[in-house]
Amino acid sequence: MKQLTKAEEEVMQVLWQLEKCNVAAIINKLPEPKPAYNTVSTIVRILENKGFVDHEQKGKGYNYFPLVKKSDYSYQSINKLVEGYFQGSYKSMVSFFMKKNDMSLSELESILNEIKKEKK
Repeated sequence: MKQLTKAEEEVMQVLWQLEKCNVAAIINKLPEPKPAYNTVSTIVRILENKGFVDHEQKGKGYNYFPLVKKSDYSYQSINKLVEGYFQGSYKSMVSFFMKKNDMSLSELESILNEIKKEKK
């Protein structure tokens, strides 16, 4: 799966949220300052070329929808982060975030409990 730029990820976040929409709806959900219509339209076309988005015609315009699930992209992005910065070690990543974010033991226990629930 290809990596996305920050702008592409921002547009994908909106598409994952709305599920199907036109460029104007995407712009409406983006933070201020709003990008130009042509800018967002270009980003959507790039996302189509990368295989993340497809469209269907609606009247004279198009509705766009994601082809890649948010969870699939998130999983791939986390794996790339772990491989690139923590030599593939999730233990090193968790240790890093505990130290840098001053995570409490109760927060860590909560995370471990969630992981245990997911594995059942």
